[in-house]
Amino acid sequence: MSEYMLSINIRKLDEGGYLATSDTIQGLIAQGRTISETMEIAQDVARKLIESYLEHGDPLPEHLVSSTKLMKNVKIPAFPHFL
Repeated sequence: MSEYMLSINIRKLDEGGYLATSDTIQGLIAQGRTISETMEIAQDVARKLIESYLEHGDPLPEHLVSSTKLMKNVKIPAFPHFL
């Protein structure tokens, strides 16, 4: 199976935790206690949504990029332990 890259938006919730959504794949919503956990859950949700598109023969979202076409500027969060 191919690997795809997509953008997600993560925001801190007032009640605690984080929420991830995506403008690329409608229906991608993930909530976690930490940014890392939220990203993991979002990745799993995205995988399941893409599998559903493929299983049903639906076209993939237009802005979904195959990872073979993009791997030049990747940003990751890094937090010092003392904060």
